[in-house]
Amino acid sequence: MSLAPEQRTDDLTVLDLFAGAGGLSAGVTSPGGFRTVAAVEMDRAAAATYKLNHEDTDVFVGPIQEWLDQQSVPTVDVIVGGPPCQGFSTLGKQDAEDDRNALWYEYAKTIVRAEPKWFVVENVATFMKSEQFKLFQRETDGGGMLADWKFEARVVNAADYGSFQARKRALLIGHRSDVAAPPWPVPTHVGRHRTVREAIEGLPEPATKEWPTVTVPVNQEVFLGGLTTDDLQIGREYRDISRLRFAAIPPGGNRFDLPEELKAPCWIKHTTGSGDVMGRLRWDRPSVTIRTEFFKPEKGRYIHPEKDRVITHREAAILQGFPAGYLWAGTREQIARQIGNAVPLELGAAMGRAILAAHRGQHSEADGLF
Repeated sequence: MSLAPEQRTDDLTVLDLFAGAGGLSAGVTSPGGFRTVAAVEMDRAAAATYKLNHEDTDVFVGPIQEWLDQQSVPTVDVIVGGPPCQGFSTLGKQDAEDDRNALWYEYAKTIVRAEPKWFVVENVATFMKSEQFKLFQRETDGGGMLADWKFEARVVNAADYGSFQARKRALLIGHRSDVAAPPWPVPTHVGRHRTVREAIEGLPEPATKEWPTVTVPVNQEVFLGGLTTDDLQIGREYRDISRLRFAAIPPGGNRFDLPEELKAPCWIKHTTGSGDVMGRLRWDRPSVTIRTEFFKPEKGRYIHPEKDRVITHREAAILQGFPAGYLWAGTREQIARQIGNAVPLELGAAMGRAILAAHRGQHSEADGLF
């Protein structure tokens, strides 16, 4: 099964680095006019999900360093990708020496070898203040390895582009010096953000059961999964204390609304801090950022707006923009990680339209980007 738009021989070819489950590819290519020819992803379950939804794409499963050493890098029109962000993330301990921070360099080497007309880098907002960003920028100066390319970088909110969630990310949109620079996509939903209610209200209550054991052969391997987004409306068993806590949290509330007897000892000692812990999503706002452990209420504002449970994998995937028929491979935890690490598809689509505008020489309000 493939959810890619109908392809033509004159479509722009795309290479997806650090591809994950394929959300960035799916978003960027959704306006049509693109064909993803190759992808690189080291997480085997995520690569399986990618392959299920991009049947005609050559997916390399392994580190990008191995791919660059072992494979012939294709010449493409567009490169997209989001190097791992854990070293810059504001969640947990930031580590400037994290080896994953150096993956921007592998991305840059791929640009040199693939010679794309355009490229897109997506990362956490704090990437813009990192030393790695400065090094990447320096390579586009005279004498640098990317001297033939230039880029524009901004921090954006995915909700401003039609996503159901408020997710701030750094975007770099680059172009080769002999082609037109893409116009920066003007936000389409400022002041009229889409809401959690629009995304998930009215969905059936999840069935509480074990994670299915459907198997799917991908890349000569067998994985749990083969489930569509709609199939992910699966519940879980909760401890009695969790059920009591859910019931005590009012609409829009959080751990601070719990009576003392229902608070964990660490919450009693810490009366300040994040208001999202054990928080309910709000119906009439975008969701908070969907992260990789959204199924754990202690990790953020992931309790259903009115039901006494955490949002399901299906609901999280919808908030990320994935369509009903998108196929998933992996365990419960692996699929959650794939969903949380994805780029909201609506944000990817905005980038795709910008690249198409540059390709087609469209620089008017009629294009819908200005």
